[in-house]
Amino acid sequence: MTEETPGFEEKPDVPSGATPDDAGPKAAPSQGAAPAGDASAQLAGLTAQLDQVRTALGERTTDLQRLQAEYQNYRRRVERDRITVREIAIANLLTELLPVLDDIGRAREHGELVGGFKSVAESLETVAAKMGLQQFGKEGEPFDPTIHEALMHSYAPDVTETTCVAILQPGYRIGERTIRPARVAVAEPQPGATAVKAEGTEEAPAAADEKDNGPEEG
Repeated sequence: MTEETPGFEEKPDVPSGATPDDAGPKAAPSQGAAPAGDASAQLAGLTAQLDQVRTALGERTTDLQRLQAEYQNYRRRVERDRITVREIAIANLLTELLPVLDDIGRAREHGELVGGFKSVAESLETVAAKMGLQQFGKEGEPFDPTIHEALMHSYAPDVTETTCVAILQPGYRIGERTIRPARVAVAEPQPGATAVKAEGTEEAPAAADEKDNGPEEG
């Protein structure tokens, strides 16, 4: 056995004439920079990928805007249908109450709307008004076939157009929707009154001419 001398380490054999640096491990040769062609290809690939991402983002944004617009149209359509259904339901209900309101009106005209019946009638009229019911139809207003229903017809010398001279049943509307036309008696101008008036107007100048052109002296 060979005894090792303490305090001494074994060193690799160094050839004669070599420097101590030659004994150490040699570093690997450094790699040079990538060729310019590879960098251009990578940049082109990244640009193409970016364009694809932008295109996909634009398509998704367009889809989102279209869905949002469709949703808004759907909400408006649902709200419009809801309002229409509500108006139809209210109109149907109030139409059934019109005969009761007519009875209340006749009782008021005859002085029979007194006591507890008066309170109930006024409460019913108030509720109907809150639901949008409006009464229309007045004596003396021009006849309008879109909102009036003529049940009686006569002639009168003191009117110049077809006029409502009596309201037999008032009309009712909700907003712009007429649920019952006003039932009225109408009067038209007296036949021939206009012609007679026009003839009388024409005779006056003729008489004046005869007066001015009196008999000539002989």
